[in-house]
Order: sequence, then structure tokens, then C-alpha cells
Amino acid sequence: MLFRLLKAYARFALRIYCRRVIVNQPDLLKRTGPVLYAANHPNSFLDGIILTTLLDAPLYSLARGDVFRNPRARRWLHRLRLLPVYRPSEGPENLVHNYSTFEACKEVFADGKQVIIFSEGRCINEWHLRPLRKGTARLAIGTWEKGIDLTVVPLGFNYNAFRNFGKNVFLNFGPPLDRDRVLGEQGEGRQLLAFNAQLEAGLRELVYEIPKNDLAAQKAQLHVPVPFMKKVLLALPAALGWLLHAALYYGVKAFTLARFNNDHFDSVVATALMMAYPLYLVLVVTLGLLVAGWWGFALLALLPFTAWACVQVKKQGSEW
Repeated sequence: MLFRLLKAYARFALRIYCRRVIVNQPDLLKRTGPVLYAANHPNSFLDGIILTTLLDAPLYSLARGDVFRNPRARRWLHRLRLLPVYRPSEGPENLVHNYSTFEACKEVFADGKQVIIFSEGRCINEWHLRPLRKGTARLAIGTWEKGIDLTVVPLGFNYNAFRNFGKNVFLNFGPPLDRDRVLGEQGEGRQLLAFNAQLEAGLRELVYEIPKNDLAAQKAQLHVPVPFMKKVLLALPAALGWLLHAALYYGVKAFTLARFNNDHFDSVVATALMMAYPLYLVLVVTLGLLVAGWWGFALLALLPFTAWACVQVKKQGSEW
């Protein structure tokens, strides 16, 4: 129940935080049965949150193992369908725990549910596919060898900006990997190589390759035109939305910049805004009731609408 409520709220919140979420094959969001989404990882845990809110089926995410160190946090993360995966940088002694996580994933697949794994192994804010680790291949091959009919789907995440709100997000699904070609190879090493070769070829068709300093290419690939009349109609509510939300947004942004000035910045800002917004809404509505009486309740609808309007008409990208 808690997870479903949080998913519904996150789906609503992302409609405000993101200008557009464009999916190349939206029918795949209704796919059922065991699926492993093998994705790039440009924007930390926001990648997993976005896919979770879009899919109809339950989704489990593999997350960096160091966030599971605190027992209380670990219990909550498990309730949110997050499973730990450890990298060598988090201590070689922790790598053995990945076997338990992979076994848990196989149970998820056997139950007909779905998992997302970030095959590059780390998050970097860029438009570029990095070398793939072997963890995705080991998980998929081990699942196939248990007789589970797992579908492995390459997935490319692409964002028009990593430091500003009001994003255009492009989710590109590719054709499933050919299980028979992988398992037809002799020996584990050849199977791992065959799997990663297929996955890399698939992801290269889905992940945009744009130099960070090439603003013209970024605009050409990632800009989504906004109709002129839409800008005109939303201009006034957008200005009001900026005024009503500036304190919240810039306060959260400054707080995050002081503590997470790295590739997790954007995800932390998005999550902090999701957590803070209900409290902010209650505060503003309470002030509205004190000033305008029962008319203050109109702010329950006015604030989210004006925030959405502001996102729709603001400049796209970080530099244009």
C-alpha cells in the first residue's frame, strides 16, 4: 500500500518537474512477465524513479550498495523495492553480497516481476554510453539457466539538462536480446562477451552521443518546440508559478548544491522537492486561509497548476 501511494504521488510530481517524457515505444510500458531492463545511467536514482512511475508492472531497482549500510535505511529501501549491488570501489569484501542480490532478482523474475539494472555500473551526467560491466550479463545468463523465460530489454535514458528543472526526458526501448545466441556460445567467458556485445550494440542506438560543449547539437537533439499560443496562454500563470515557488525551489537547490555538488545533484533536488512539496502546499494554503478565508483552499489546485505552467514555458536546457 505504501509503495503504491508513493508511486502515484511520484507520477503526479514528475508531471510537474519534467516538461515532457517522450517514450519511443509507449506500448512497452504495459509489458507483463519477467523483464530485465538493461539501462545506461546518466542521472542517478531519478532514472529508476521515472521508469517506476511509468510502468504498469511492479519494478525492482538495483542501487549502489553503500546506501544500505544503515539497518533502518536498509529496511525502508527494501520496502521501496530497491536491492543492493556492490562495486569494487565499495570494498572487495562486499562483492560476495551481490550473489544474494542476484538470487533475490531471480525470485522476482520467477514471480513474473521486473527489474532495472544500470549496466555501466556508475552514474555520470553526460550524453555518452560508457563501457558496460559484466553484472547484467551474469544476472541474465544465470536467470536463463534456471529455466526462467526472462526478456532482456536495452533502455536508453536521455535528458536535455542535468542541473535545471523542467526537463525533456527521452526513454528509448530497444529490441530484446537474443537469448539463444548468447547461450549458444561455449563457456561462461564467451557467453558474457556475446551478451555484452549485443547489449552495447542495442544501447548505442538508444543513448544519444552529444559532446557536453556542443550546445547546438544539444538543442537540435533535445529541444521540444512549444506552440506559440501555449506560451501566450500560460504566460501569466507561469509568472505566478515562479513567484509562488521560487522560495521552495531555490532553497532546495542551494541546500543540495552545498552537499551534493556532483552527478547526484539533479536526483537529490527532484526527490527533495517531492518530499517538501506537500508540506509547502499545506503552509501556503494555511496562510491563504488566514488571509482570504475559505478561498484559500483554491491554492490546492492553483499552486500545482502554476508550477506546471512555469515548467512548460521556461527556457529549455542549461544554456539556451
